[in-house]
Amino acid sequence: MSNRRTCHLFAAGSALALLTAACSPSGEPEAGASDSAGSAAMPGNSDTTASAMTDTRPADGVTPPADSRELAAIDMQEWDVPWEGRPRDPYTLDGETVWFVGQANSYIGRLDVATGEMSRVDLREGAGPHNLIVHPDGRIWYAGNRDAHIGIYDPASGAFDYVETPPDTVADPHTQIFDDAGHVWFSSQRSNSVSRLNMESRELDVVMVPTESARPYGIKIAPDGTIWVALFGTSKLASIDPDTLVLTEHDLPRDSARPRRLDITSDGRIWYGDYADGFLGVLDPSDGSIREWAMPSGVNARPYALAVDGQDRVWFVETGVDPNWFVGFDPASETFFSITGIPSGGGVVRHMHYLPSTGDIWFGSDMGTIGRASVE
Repeated sequence: MSNRRTCHLFAAGSALALLTAACSPSGEPEAGASDSAGSAAMPGNSDTTASAMTDTRPADGVTPPADSRELAAIDMQEWDVPWEGRPRDPYTLDGETVWFVGQANSYIGRLDVATGEMSRVDLREGAGPHNLIVHPDGRIWYAGNRDAHIGIYDPASGAFDYVETPPDTVADPHTQIFDDAGHVWFSSQRSNSVSRLNMESRELDVVMVPTESARPYGIKIAPDGTIWVALFGTSKLASIDPDTLVLTEHDLPRDSARPRRLDITSDGRIWYGDYADGFLGVLDPSDGSIREWAMPSGVNARPYALAVDGQDRVWFVETGVDPNWFVGFDPASETFFSITGIPSGGGVVRHMHYLPSTGDIWFGSDMGTIGRASVE
């Protein structure tokens, strides 16, 4: 069944929070598995790594990285996906059944963690799923990035439902997240919009980003309900008030910065990876302050996937090095404390999902794997 509901379009508010100071307002056969623990590829053990380290540089107002050769590895496991199609964006409610999408070949995949067996359900032609999330009721919501829709799949019945999105303003649903009020929020990178979908009524509200070609990308919800989005085509983050749907843009300290993914710690601070310049940054909405740390691989880091664990530690993947490095940062000590080479090499790790009940972070890689990093 196909559903198309009312779409409300909102222009962004004119107010901009200009945060220009560096430190404050003032100044993708059967699935097999490979493991990695202490034997993981570590910085300093390859020519590529050594080259990357030489490019690490501090800047004014930026804390230089620790010597990453001293950092401990974590346990990591990957399962080979038996189909092509760039497996990505795994999501699990229990750590036993993991769902993911095949972006290039338009399918939803399922991994049984205990047996390593995988199965798939094909989506409608041309869907190009970019992301999925799993609701506690078991239904899977996926972003039909190439076919302007949000798809809903019920594994219990095998039924599909669709919400067609307006091609003029929401042509490419990108990354989704649930709020606590019965909505799915999602970004649309090329359409330059952020949308709120009522899961019951299927009513869609669309908020346009005022800056042209801002490319809204990663999206998360703060403890206070505020929606935060990384504007990958700019040196800005954006926040949306869920009550008024007013969008505010927040400038980062450097015009060259390109934030791609973000996450939020329990204190409400917004953590982002600067894909262009290789910095980990944090914005504190309470006072507008921003701090940044140069990543272990410096300008070669190309940070992509990013997630916060139950201890409010920040984990991200440096995709500009081979193998990709899975890096941990502790905000309390302001240090990079862990780094692990992804066993398959990673290729590119685009998005990650943290499961509080197990302390694991799940990810997909362009090497055709689904991975689990045991961080707690």
